Amino acid sequence: MSPLSIGLLSIIGFFGLLILRVPIAYAMALVGFAGFGYLASPAAAFSMVTKEIYSTFSSYSLGVIAMFVWMGFLAYYSGIGSRLFVFAYKLIGHYPGGLAIATQAACAVFGAICGSNTATAATIGAIALPEMKKYKYDPSLATASVAAGGVLGVLIPPSVIFIVYGMATEQSIGRLFIAGIVPGILLMLLYMGVIYLVAGRNPDLAPPGPKADWKEKLEALRGGLGEVLVIFAVSMGGLFAGWFTPTEAGAVGAAGVLGVALLKRSITREGFQKSLMDATRTTAMIMLLIAGAMIFGRLMAISRLPFEVAQWAGALPLPPFAVMAIILLIYLILGCFIDALAMILLTIPIFYPIAINTLGYDPIWFGVIIVLVVAMGVITPPVGMNVYILKGIVPEIPLEVIFKGIWPYLWAIIICLAILLVFPQIVTFLPNMVS
Repeated sequence: MSPLSIGLLSIIGFFGLLILRVPIAYAMALVGFAGFGYLASPAAAFSMVTKEIYSTFSSYSLGVIAMFVWMGFLAYYSGIGSRLFVFAYKLIGHYPGGLAIATQAACAVFGAICGSNTATAATIGAIALPEMKKYKYDPSLATASVAAGGVLGVLIPPSVIFIVYGMATEQSIGRLFIAGIVPGILLMLLYMGVIYLVAGRNPDLAPPGPKADWKEKLEALRGGLGEVLVIFAVSMGGLFAGWFTPTEAGAVGAAGVLGVALLKRSITREGFQKSLMDATRTTAMIMLLIAGAMIFGRLMAISRLPFEVAQWAGALPLPPFAVMAIILLIYLILGCFIDALAMILLTIPIFYPIAINTLGYDPIWFGVIIVLVVAMGVITPPVGMNVYILKGIVPEIPLEVIFKGIWPYLWAIIICLAILLVFPQIVTFLPNMVS
């Protein structure tokens, strides 16, 4: 069989293993090993697999993942997320849909010290949902607003998905982080606009809460937002200024969150231990995914499938934006079935050369667009991870009720994508200015 045929069969075999519920990392590694062994030799395949696994788990540059993941779990167990929501609630909770709007602000600010959509949804959801239930918010609107808000955790820096994309494409993680700031704020504002419109049309879905006076607002500000701004400024500011490498910036951020938690005595010994255990478990999972994707990527390289697909796409009688629309549609469909991180690792070897070398798009812009598209997968059925996390927090609410409320937020993401496609400068101007 030709190398191209082996590449196509490998993709079919990969999806077959997913249907059999084989973990994604193992499926990528097994298919990559088998295909590489067929095209090269079993000995070469064994050598390649051991090299990729060792280089992934011993990589200093990938240590940035562990640092930012730990920073997020420290913020979760120290209660910083709860104080952020209190501030947002005091500030805008009295508007129609105010609690859900405040949830978006809290998700955005918590995303600035976390980097994980699941941690953001879990943290803010545990705080916001009881409040919205108390003020008789519609369960579908309440849960969907938190699930969608978790997407801001992977768009606003730091972001684990940006880190993995940067490693896979050899792009600057600092530039990717900077590029995600404005689109993240834009998406947050679109979310808020959607909530305001829905609540304005039917106030019974999201009744306004009580209005806080300025004293309460200032007291809530001292309770959390100032700390987050300092941590973000030191960690991200040092990275953007060139004082730290990404790994060092993650370590500084984790140390800053830990220092704030210890000074305020807001984290217990048990919470500290849980933060270490959860960070270790999550980091190991991400590292295994990366190793599996690297093995699968080696197979794709020697099968020449990505290069053939790139040539086919370049020969299509379509303008570049139409080809890009097809790529985004493929990502959207795959996102319904595959985890966001795994999907990026699996598809980047195929679509990155098309977007950059064939269509001529900016790699930083493409990274933001891809992160935004794959993030839709965390709130769409059947894999929507954020929805399942919310289901765990409020088990009495059926899954279909949560998914029903997601549609307005999906439209907000689609509008955000359309704006970034028409005006790519929204993504690129800030990284270029900083450079």
